[in-house]
Amino acid sequence: MYYRRKIILALLQQFGGKLKPTRFQKLLLIFTRQQQNPAYEFIPYKYGAYSMQARSDKGTMIKYEQLKDSDIWEINVDEDYISQLKITDQEILKELYSRFKAADYKDLVSYTYREYPFYAINSEIASKYLDATGLNSIELVRPQNKSQKLYTVGYEGIKAEAYMNKLVSKDVRLLVDVRKNSMSMKYGFNKSQLKSMCKKLGIEFIHLSELGIESDKRKNLDSKADYEELFEEYEKTLPERTEHLEELYSLFKEYKRVAITCFEKEHTSCHRHKVSDYLNSKYEVPIEHL
Repeated sequence: MYYRRKIILALLQQFGGKLKPTRFQKLLLIFTRQQQNPAYEFIPYKYGAYSMQARSDKGTMIKYEQLKDSDIWEINVDEDYISQLKITDQEILKELYSRFKAADYKDLVSYTYREYPFYAINSEIASKYLDATGLNSIELVRPQNKSQKLYTVGYEGIKAEAYMNKLVSKDVRLLVDVRKNSMSMKYGFNKSQLKSMCKKLGIEFIHLSELGIESDKRKNLDSKADYEELFEEYEKTLPERTEHLEELYSLFKEYKRVAITCFEKEHTSCHRHKVSDYLNSKYEVPIEHL
């Protein structure tokens, strides 16, 4: 079992075996923010911090009968998971319980909004639980990007929530997937998952497969020279892709802040930099690589 799932089970055991969804998410947020390497990341959803990975893990743990199939988070095993945590995590959990065992919904929401205001920027309920000072702290961290820019971003080596927060921080309005095949074994990055995450954050999503590179051409890329040869070949095909490059430019003019995405972390190791270079060269579209 993944260690992060043991954290979920231990958290539930510590708090009596079951928690309502929002209370669970808030406690998991507070717990993971105390970890040196957080087991879970979060996005700023309409009720505050939300971990999509944790929700996905819930489905898996229901399948293996570690959690009950319920709308709430309810443990379904007797095994002691608290003792299976690292000592530092056991201490965090103990402190969490001591501090929040009697906290009600209002207490948890207001606390997490005050302490982690970024995750409250999309909240629909903040005004119910915060005073003027608390609401102002949210406004201070709210992205204020008014520029018109094309961003490029890869998801290699990054969790889905952290990836989405890159887009949120730049107030991206449209994410364009330029992979040939919008599929991934990594959680959050196949087409349906990306589209769902974008919807939760008010970002539009489009897949332009015509701008991708065929899978067979991406095999056996072992050196910098191999990548350079691939991108040189891809650049030669850009005239054949004019219709779709023009579509991307039209989308850029409409949405103002657009991100194009593929796998590789470094844009120079991905064909997306050829796409952005084309738009910059032909239309002087400003580019930023995230």
